[in-house]
Amino acid sequence: MFEKICDMLVQQLDVNPDTITMDTNIVDDLGADSLDVVELIMALEDEYGVMITDEQATELTTVGAIARFLEAQGK
Repeated sequence: MFEKICDMLVQQLDVNPDTITMDTNIVDDLGADSLDVVELIMALEDEYGVMITDEQATELTTVGAIARFLEAQGK
């Protein structure tokens, strides 16, 4: 799952995959803006077939948080 999330971030944000860890913050460390975050949430919903509420999205700030959320959804 980590690798797939990294691939999505690399494609969307054009970042070096070697800089991404489970503790990487999407905004602070990777420089994502609000539009990038919305696009990432939509891509996660499409890729994993989940619905992410606005409230949940505000908690998905790190790669690890995204991975834990998806695992909790059974993905």
